[in-house]
Amino acid sequence: MSENPPRSLSDTPTAGDRARWLELLDRLDIDELTTSFVELIHTVPGYDPPPVPRSEIRRTGALSFIALIDGLRSGGLTDTIPVASDVGVSRARARVPITSLMTAIRNDFTVLWEALTRVASPDDAELIVRHTGIVLRTVDEYAGQTQRAYVAETQRMREEAASVRQGLIAAVFQDPQPTPERLTAIAAELQLPQDTALIVAAAVGDDVAPLRVAVAELERASGTAFTHHLGDALVVFTPQHVLPGSRLAELHTHLASLRIGLTLARQGLPELRQAAITARDLARAIQSTEHGAMTWTRGWARIAAQRLSDSGTPALADVHSALADCGTAERARLEEAVRSYLRTGSIGESAAELFCHRNTLTNRLHRFATLTGVDPTIPQDAARLVVGWA
Repeated sequence: MSENPPRSLSDTPTAGDRARWLELLDRLDIDELTTSFVELIHTVPGYDPPPVPRSEIRRTGALSFIALIDGLRSGGLTDTIPVASDVGVSRARARVPITSLMTAIRNDFTVLWEALTRVASPDDAELIVRHTGIVLRTVDEYAGQTQRAYVAETQRMREEAASVRQGLIAAVFQDPQPTPERLTAIAAELQLPQDTALIVAAAVGDDVAPLRVAVAELERASGTAFTHHLGDALVVFTPQHVLPGSRLAELHTHLASLRIGLTLARQGLPELRQAAITARDLARAIQSTEHGAMTWTRGWARIAAQRLSDSGTPALADVHSALADCGTAERARLEEAVRSYLRTGSIGESAAELFCHRNTLTNRLHRFATLTGVDPTIPQDAARLVVGWA
C-alpha cells in the first residue's frame, strides 16, 4: 500500500484565518519585543558601542513594532510610517553604516517571528506558514522606507557639508584676506595640516572639463581636492605631500599633462589666494596649439608682458618702431639671431644653431643693439626682450 504524498502548504492566508491571526497579534507584547530587539541589536557591527543612546534605540524600536503589528493587522504596510523616517534620519546623522542599519532592521523579523511562534499553538502551524510572506513583506517595506529616508538625509548632509566647505574656501579668497587666526581655523575645518604646501591648478574654457575629471580621480583615490571659481577659471588645490609611488602621487604627476595653470602655495592657505590668481593667469596664457601645464618657469614672461600691456606700457613698443625701418629680410635675420641668443645664452651655441659664423652672429647682435638701443647681451635689456617676445 503506497503512502499518500505530503500535502504542500499554502503561503496565502485564507478568509478563515483572520480572527485567529488577529488573536495572535493581540498576544504580542511591545515591551517584550523591544527588549528582545535591544538585546539582539548589540550583536550588529556598527552598533557596539551604540551609535545613539540606548533609550533612543528602545524608543524607536517600540514605535517600529507598533507600526509593524498594525501593518500585519491590515495585511501589510501601505502608508508611510513616521518612525521609518525618524530612524533613517537619526542613524544617518549618527553615521551608522547603511549595511549595519539594514541588518538591525531585519532583526525585527527575527524578533517578530520568534514571538509569533511562542504565542501560537501547534494547531496554528499552517496559519503561521500562510502568513510568513506578509511578515516578510511588512518588514521589508519598513526597511525600504527607512533606507530611503537614510539615503535622502545622507545626500542632504553631503550638500550641507559641501556648502559649508565652499563658504570656508570662499573666505580665503576674500579681499582683504582673513586674519592669520581665521586662516588657522579654516585650515582646521578643512582638515588641512597647518602650513602644508598646496598644489594649485586652474583651467579656463574647454580645459575646465579635463580638470574636473582629474579632481574626481583624486577623490576616488581617497585624495583631498578643493575647488573654487575665480572669475572665468576653475581653481583646484590639493595637499602636495603624498606617499611617493602611490596612486595619489601618480595623479599629481598627471596634472602636469593637462592644459592648466599650475603653481604651488608653499605656505598653504596664507599663499593660496595669490597662487590661485597666478595659476589662473598662467592658464589664460596657454596658446591653442600648446599642451601640458603652464608653470611659472614656463609662463612668467607671458604674464609679465600681459600685465605691462594692460598698464598701457607695452614692453617693446620702441623696439618694434626702430625695427620697422629695416628691410623685411634684415629684420627677420636680426630677430632670429637675438631670439636664439636669448634662448641659449651662448654665442657659440646660437651660431651653430643658425649655421653661421660666430662673428656673423656677434655682428647681428651689435646691429640690433645699434638700431633699437636694446642690447641683448646686457641682462637688463635682455629681460625686456624675453618679456616682450613671450
